Amino acid sequence: MNMTRNFKSVALAIAGVIMLPSCATTGNATSKNKTENSNLAVTKVQHGKASWYSIATNRGTRTASGQRLCNNGATAAHKTLPMGTKVRVTNQSNGKSEIVTINDRGPYIRGRIIDVTIGTAERLGFRSRGVAPVKVEVLRHLD
Repeated sequence: MNMTRNFKSVALAIAGVIMLPSCATTGNATSKNKTENSNLAVTKVQHGKASWYSIATNRGTRTASGQRLCNNGATAAHKTLPMGTKVRVTNQSNGKSEIVTINDRGPYIRGRIIDVTIGTAERLGFRSRGVAPVKVEVLRHLD
């Protein structure tokens, strides 16, 4: 019985290592609020509070879009924006921003406009605080 438990643990560890590269690519938070891609235009702006979530707080790895949640991925949850929408989230406390993709629904706490992954919150500088005032800019390609 103990051997079976050890085998399962090893199998899960190997599966985790194999799946890690399948997470969404991580974004790069920038210190300045600038357009990271010159072919993107802002179509809508929202101001409010952001919070973060993770695999543990989401009770699993599935998002509303069906994609796997990756703690370090540059993804977020929004109540109404279409899945796949790119948004620039700017932490108003320090000016750091990152472009993320909407792939989940939420947040479900009054006054919050977006939930970002824990990795994004770390890069934006508010993981330890949990909540931060943000500007959310909805982006579209100018192609």
